[in-house]
Amino acid sequence: MTFISNLLAILLLNASVVFAQNKMIVLGTAQDGGYPQMGCSRACCINANQQDSLRQMVVSLALADLQQKKWWLFEATPDIKDQLKLFAEATDHQFNFLPDGIFITHAHIGHYTGLMQLGREVINSQQLPVYVLPKLKGFLEQNGPWSQLVNLKNISLVMLTEEIPHPLSDNLSVTAFRVPHRDEFSETAGFKITTPTTRYLFIPDIDKWSKWNKDIVKEVKSVDVAYLDATFFTADELPNRKISEVPHPTVTETMNLFVNESIETKNKIHFIHFNHTNPVLYNINSQLKLKQAGFRWATQVKSGR
Repeated sequence: MTFISNLLAILLLNASVVFAQNKMIVLGTAQDGGYPQMGCSRACCINANQQDSLRQMVVSLALADLQQKKWWLFEATPDIKDQLKLFAEATDHQFNFLPDGIFITHAHIGHYTGLMQLGREVINSQQLPVYVLPKLKGFLEQNGPWSQLVNLKNISLVMLTEEIPHPLSDNLSVTAFRVPHRDEFSETAGFKITTPTTRYLFIPDIDKWSKWNKDIVKEVKSVDVAYLDATFFTADELPNRKISEVPHPTVTETMNLFVNESIETKNKIHFIHFNHTNPVLYNINSQLKLKQAGFRWATQVKSGR
């Protein structure tokens, strides 16, 4: 019995070591304008305007390799300054302040404009790898002020190939794929992030699941955690704008696609990229509706956690 007990203890220890190798940290959950949004005095933003604890930064993830002490940022948002600080505090300053690379989905303001903070006017980074698909690479190379970051070698653009895993280490990889979205300046990517213990899906922006050449239900089933576009809860949140101008799958639409799936599958979905009008940000009844249906929503990490 002693031998078996010792063997079990060793196996459990090894399992815990593997589990502790990598960690995904949510640094922001809001749509490009953040929460509360500039100029909003509606009920959705009143409390957040008055209480800093309710505020949410623009959607961003951080993948931390706890063993190698390396980390990668997903999206360079307008909140990057505060998000890098938040990451440092949440990980007890165990990592370099700047990430070992940045993965960017597309050229909408909430997803890439934080790159400006890497220039000589601010931190003056040195050849920080920025991972992008081809059209976004060309956009950054050919248009100022981003081209200056390239020319001064503040960033080093790394072109990703669709559907081909890009290794970050022996046991970490990121695979980019395209999704349909409003591609005014670049294509739009989603990412599959593979670690030894967890497979992640990250799609913060897409027009509609029906426009994609893949089945979102199958894609969610193939991973462990799926961060999915939840810009709007329903299609009537923008009374003064045409929702067709900013198409996204509503939370209710996505929930309906998974209505007949198991609780295990539903639990994989962590809604993210909330517009300031989305009641999941501020309404407990909407949150309970998600929870009771088996779905989850991403929450921004707290400082020092």
